[in-house]
Amino acid sequence: MKVLISGVGVAGPALAFWLAKAGAHITIVEKAPSLLSNGQNIDVSGTAIAIIKKMGLMDELRRLNTREKGTRFVNHTGCIFASNPITPGQSTSISSEFEILRGDLAKMLYEPTKSHPNITYLFNTTITEVLSNDEHSVKVKLSNGDEAEFDVLVAADGQWSRIRKQHFPAKDLKLLDTNMYCVYFTMPRLPGDSDWWTVHVAPGSRIVTTRPDSHGTYRGMFTHMPTTAAQKQAWQAAATASISFSEKDNNSNNISNEQYRRKIQQETVKRTFADAGWQTPRLLAGMSEAQDFYFQTIQQIRMARWSNNRIVLVGDAAYCPTPLTGAGATLAIEGAYVLAGELSRLRDGEHPVRAFEAYDEVFRPWVDTKQMFWQWAANAAHPKTGLGLWILQAALWVICKLVKVAWVVKLSGADASDEVEDFKVPHYPKFDECEERKY
Repeated sequence: MKVLISGVGVAGPALAFWLAKAGAHITIVEKAPSLLSNGQNIDVSGTAIAIIKKMGLMDELRRLNTREKGTRFVNHTGCIFASNPITPGQSTSISSEFEILRGDLAKMLYEPTKSHPNITYLFNTTITEVLSNDEHSVKVKLSNGDEAEFDVLVAADGQWSRIRKQHFPAKDLKLLDTNMYCVYFTMPRLPGDSDWWTVHVAPGSRIVTTRPDSHGTYRGMFTHMPTTAAQKQAWQAAATASISFSEKDNNSNNISNEQYRRKIQQETVKRTFADAGWQTPRLLAGMSEAQDFYFQTIQQIRMARWSNNRIVLVGDAAYCPTPLTGAGATLAIEGAYVLAGELSRLRDGEHPVRAFEAYDEVFRPWVDTKQMFWQWAANAAHPKTGLGLWILQAALWVICKLVKVAWVVKLSGADASDEVEDFKVPHYPKFDECEERKY
C-alpha cells in the first residue's frame, strides 16, 4: 500500500510508524522547511500511553517531561491561595504525570520514523492539487512539481486543514465556538520562577498563567472570554487581521500580513490585560519579544464523516477537541493507531473505504466522549466581576483541599493513574507479527 500523509505534527508521524510496521510505503509532506519545535504544554494519558509503550518510547516521554509539579493559584499580588500537586498513580491534578511540549512530542514520534526505509519525508512541500480521487487511486500534484499516485491520502494537517476544506463539503463540518481566545509564547526563565503551573484569574474574564518547560525557558499564556459584543468583535478581528488594499499602498515599512496580524493581536492583548495584576507586565513584555507568539481562537472541530473515497482525516483535522478537554494529543495518537490498524487488515488491492468505515465505527464513540466539555465551567473559570472571582477562589480552595483526602479521591474515581487504558483498542494481528520478527 502507498500512503501519502500531509502534516508532520503528532498524528502524521504516529500514523507513519504503524503503517510502516505493517508493510506500507509512506510519503509525508510538510509545508515547513523543517520539523517545527514550537508549541506549548500538552499532556498524554490513557490508551495513548499504552500505544507509546508499544512504540518503545516511554523512556523518551519521561525524559522530555516538563517536570511540572502541579497547579497552583495566586491572587493579584502573587499570594498562593490554593495548590493542586501531581500525585503519582492518581488523576487528581489538573496537571498530568506526562506533561510535554507539543514540539518535543512531535520530535519524539518523528525520530524513529525519519530513517525508516518505508518512510520518506518531504519538507518545504505541499499538495497543490488533488488531480483525481477515484475507485483506483488518488493522484496529486506536489509543490515541487512532482505528480504521484497513492492508494490513500491522509490529512493530518491540523485544525484548519486545507485538504479538508478542499475535499469535504462545508455541511460536513460543525464548528463549535467556545467564545475563548488563547495567546501562547515563550520567554526567558528567571531565577525565582517555579516548576508549577501558576494560574492568576482576574476579573473581566481574564486568566494569566506561567508554566515550566524542559528547555530552560518559561511558557506564558493569556486566555480571555469576551463579555461584550464590542470585545468579541475586537478579538475576532484580531484573529483574522490582514492588510487592506488601502493600507498596502501606505505600507512604508513593507510589513507582511503575518507581521501586521501579530501587531494587531498583541495590541489587543495589551489593551485587555494591562491592569490584570500579578506578573502581567512581565508577560506582556515577554510576549512582545517572543519568537513563537501564537494567537488562537478556541473552536472545536466535529466532522459528520472522516473520509471521502480515498481521502481520510486524522487528528485535529478530523476531531480537534480544543485545549479545554486536554485530549488533543491523546486522540491524535489513538486515532493514528486505529486508522493504521484498520488499514493493515485490508487484503491486497482492497479499496480502503472498508478500513475507513471501521475506523469511524471503532473510534467515533470515543471521540464523542472526549470532545464533551462543560461550557459553564469555562465560563466560571473566567469570572466577569469581583464577586465572581471571590466565589471561584473559594471553590478552588475547597477543591484543592478535598483532592488531598484519600476517601474523597477514591469515591470520585480519581485514584486511577493517567496510564490506565480508558479506551480499548482492537487487536491488530499485523502489529503482533512486526514485534515477533523485530521488524
